[in-house]
Amino acid sequence: MTAATEAAGGPLPIEDYGLIGDCTTAALVGRNGSIDWLCWPRFDSAACFAALLGRPEHGRWLIAPCGPEMRATRSYIGETMVLETLFETEEGDFAVIDFMPTGQAGSSVVRIVEGRRGRPRVRMHLTLRFDHGSSIPWVTRLPEGDGISAIAGPNLAVLRAAVPLHGEDFSTTAEFTVAPEDRFPFVLSYGPSHRPPPDAIDAEAALCDTLAFWRSWSKHCTCHGRWRKVVMRSLLTLKALTYAETGGIVAAPTTSLPEKLGGVRNWDYRFCWLRDATLTLVALMRGGYYEEAKAWRDWLQRSVAGSPSDIQIMYGIAGERRLAEWEVPWLPGYQGAAPVRIGNAASGQLQLDVWGEVMDALRLARDGGLASPGSAWALECGALRHLEAIWREPDDGIWEVRGGRRQFTHSKVMAWVAFDRMIRDAEKYGFEAPLERWRATRDEIHRTVCELGYDAARGSFTQSFGSPELDASLLLIPAVGFLPIEDPRVAGTIAAIERELVTHGFVLRYRTESGADGLPAGEGVFLACSLWLADAYAMQGRWDDAYAMFHRVLSLRNDLGLLSEEYDPRAGRQVGNFPQAFSHLTLVSTAIGLGEHGPIRRSSERKAEGKPPESQSVSAKPS
Repeated sequence: MTAATEAAGGPLPIEDYGLIGDCTTAALVGRNGSIDWLCWPRFDSAACFAALLGRPEHGRWLIAPCGPEMRATRSYIGETMVLETLFETEEGDFAVIDFMPTGQAGSSVVRIVEGRRGRPRVRMHLTLRFDHGSSIPWVTRLPEGDGISAIAGPNLAVLRAAVPLHGEDFSTTAEFTVAPEDRFPFVLSYGPSHRPPPDAIDAEAALCDTLAFWRSWSKHCTCHGRWRKVVMRSLLTLKALTYAETGGIVAAPTTSLPEKLGGVRNWDYRFCWLRDATLTLVALMRGGYYEEAKAWRDWLQRSVAGSPSDIQIMYGIAGERRLAEWEVPWLPGYQGAAPVRIGNAASGQLQLDVWGEVMDALRLARDGGLASPGSAWALECGALRHLEAIWREPDDGIWEVRGGRRQFTHSKVMAWVAFDRMIRDAEKYGFEAPLERWRATRDEIHRTVCELGYDAARGSFTQSFGSPELDASLLLIPAVGFLPIEDPRVAGTIAAIERELVTHGFVLRYRTESGADGLPAGEGVFLACSLWLADAYAMQGRWDDAYAMFHRVLSLRNDLGLLSEEYDPRAGRQVGNFPQAFSHLTLVSTAIGLGEHGPIRRSSERKAEGKPPESQSVSAKPS
């Protein structure tokens, strides 16, 4: 890699970024040593580094070799979110250790430059641009002489450095030589501009404390075996996407990374989706993280409180309901993929499936001991009364299409789930409920789906009633218990999805060529859908197919074990917002499921395939 080229150009490939975070916000660190994305003080705040969606002048923080040629390798330090990038040059080698301290009064990014070999020259280049790359701050030197203060409106950032700093074209720079065992810390801290500057942080002490925090957290994982590292890295990523104050978990820390390179399928994912609730609870509890699962359950319960007719499909990280969508005209978009969107208009959509996800999540919470049995029962009953009145209506569907409402099959299946889970809880815990009416509605929904959502001629369920289109969400029909895996209608649906939605070995959500979603055609394969197919294979006993699909998805992770939402098989690139919680949650679920229920195969057979013995499969054990 040529340092000068990488430093001067636009954003890197999505998979070339790593994630650091402090459970209030997160930053993306490029392989080239540039932090190109950071929103302060929260995940959903305006970005102060927005080069990811534009150019370096929209805000970034580069620490890299001065020379033109370099080799960069990187890894997390053990089971932590502390990132180490090693730069090797002709002059010598040095590492940059990047992390965001946990447990601090405010939020900071710490970068420690450590000499390893020779005496390479290092360049630091900081361009702060608040308000999504639009506001140039007023920069002054700190009275102590060890850094600078940058203010723009309500925002204040302070950089403290161990080397002299200089102003250059509305940026702050430094060049210095690093010798073996030298350690030069750089600490960038955020605070409101009407308050005194954030206190100085001891970078070395913060590093020790942050390593200790993540190591302690990782030790609570109850998953062991062959896929322990896979599961642990995904759980660490999920933890880093958690807003500690409320327990909310963002779908991704980014906005507008395109689902099609150069396209318009660019959405803001810095919010919390109810749809993720069930899978989140399953992944956290199966990983041994009941405290985080309880915090997520509490966030869920607070967010949906109120009139059942006002339940949304997503909320802000503290439960905010108004997520108005607007476009940022001054940002050109990731490698030209415009528009850049802030907020998400899908928050106002009707998606019937969320009632099923909420009821399923709260049932799991009860069964997992995360709440007293009667917790939220009155709220759930109110929501079910509302669902009784509206389940027959068309909606916008699981994929949040913008091409008009339809009678989506998956939406009706999840409405069935809502009634089914409530009936089960009423029966199990003895809750007062109109069970006869609920059972009648559950049966009516089931009959309706089987009559109108199933195409007997092709032998499969379809995306919506009367439509010939397929949808990968239909793979969830056996997973949620709507029909057993042995049912020929389920088998036919899986076979049809294999024929029509599998491309390059992975699964599309649906075919976008019809234009039914109201957007131009074209997007990557959807990683969670590919894992759903692996789960379906496992339920069918097709273990070789299940493992093959699972390993194909594993192969798409970047060198740090991170996944975005989708993958472009033609370009060989990750696409969509990054890293994506839904991809990692599904990966955890599939990994643990295959480990717990997969067949025991002879070591000689696995050795011939170049795989470890089956005895090393992952399993989730009670702590």
